[in-house]
Amino acid sequence: MDKDSGHGDDLDYRHTPGTRVHYRARNRATDLAAVGRLALHLPGALLGLLLTCLAARGLQSATGLPYGIPLGLWLAAGALAFHRPTEALLARYLLRLGRPLPDELSVLAPVWREVTARAGVDGGRYRLWIEEGEELMASGAGGHLVIITRRALETLPTSQLAAVLAHELGHHTAGHSWAQLLVWWYALPGRIAWRALAAAARSVRQTVRSVPGYAVVLSAVLLALAACRVLVLTFGLPMLLASLPFLIAAVSRRTELRADRYAAVLGFGPDLVRVLVEQPEEDGTGLLRLLLASHPDHRTRLHHLRRHL
Repeated sequence: MDKDSGHGDDLDYRHTPGTRVHYRARNRATDLAAVGRLALHLPGALLGLLLTCLAARGLQSATGLPYGIPLGLWLAAGALAFHRPTEALLARYLLRLGRPLPDELSVLAPVWREVTARAGVDGGRYRLWIEEGEELMASGAGGHLVIITRRALETLPTSQLAAVLAHELGHHTAGHSWAQLLVWWYALPGRIAWRALAAAARSVRQTVRSVPGYAVVLSAVLLALAACRVLVLTFGLPMLLASLPFLIAAVSRRTELRADRYAAVLGFGPDLVRVLVEQPEEDGTGLLRLLLASHPDHRTRLHHLRRHL
């Protein structure tokens, strides 16, 4: 890939190779949004722990394998999110990512060096990966993965490429990326159980079609009365649990706004605005879909970015 291909190299490089770069004493932190994400996913993690304990007990009864071995492996596996060789394996074989080719690296490396130098962060701590995607985007994962789509690499000018990379660096330095991976892993048993219950519910729905209507109505009334009884006995705790998806989505949208602010403070605000203006956005209709969206719409992001331009 030629550096002059596409829209060209229009980034204002303030840190050329050999320029002295001052790194901050602390390259990482954990902001309130990351802490909030961990706290809101605690019920899901506890459910995952319970399901893993049950599975370990069943495995012990069936094979005689000590109960603590599978449970300990599952608990320890979350720490592998920060182990670089394991991250590389997951990126290559689970996420289906590829390392940049030499011509791609010739474009990415100077841009990444400029972004991390402005932030005072050691860019060598992170690894750049390429995703075969058609969207103009980048993403961060785990403790050290920075992912850019091939289309973004081939289409965006270097100034806008730097803006989206700075946004992802903001996720990493604030602890958003590793927190997201941890909650994904420890809530995985709960998600698997939920999908199994959903499949069972579909089977029940097909069976119910042959049941007389009065039986369905009677069952619904009894279930409603039981639900009210549970709400009274648990002081409304199920209602709190039902609100968790909306709270989690709100915190996720906040992390995106904070990463935008991080990129703007580094001087990439105008370029990030151009990315948002030029990139088409899916039409999100319906209040429920809006409340459960993990990313704020472009209009909201542009409104918040305007404060930092």
